[in-house]
Amino acid sequence: MRLGEVQIPCQIPPRMSNQQNILIVEDEPLIAMMLEDFIDILGHKVAGSADSVDSALAVIEGGGIDAAILDVNLRGGEQSFPIADKLAEAGVPFVFATGGSGDAINAEHRDRPTLAKPFTMDAVEKALGAL
Repeated sequence: MRLGEVQIPCQIPPRMSNQQNILIVEDEPLIAMMLEDFIDILGHKVAGSADSVDSALAVIEGGGIDAAILDVNLRGGEQSFPIADKLAEAGVPFVFATGGSGDAINAEHRDRPTLAKPFTMDAVEKALGAL
């Protein structure tokens, strides 16, 4: 610190001490950016952000993912279930992000936690904490 500079402590300290690398699968850029901010504030790192099944599978292949948030319905009619299958196979916990009752979760994954849109930081924190 230089003379005359004031050091201001962070006003929002990380809430969780267990840092995780989180994959975000979300096709809406503003929602993805909001989730990235929430994850950072909560003391985690974004392991990658993907907006399609193929891009998410590529991130998973690279490894280093501790958990994931998966938007159920992606652009172009894609759904995130192939991503969920790959994560489950690898033993990586995940939560489905859903925009409402139209987002039916297939039978293989109905026991997985869900995160309802619109997101709040508290809801994201609880969802990640439950994994």
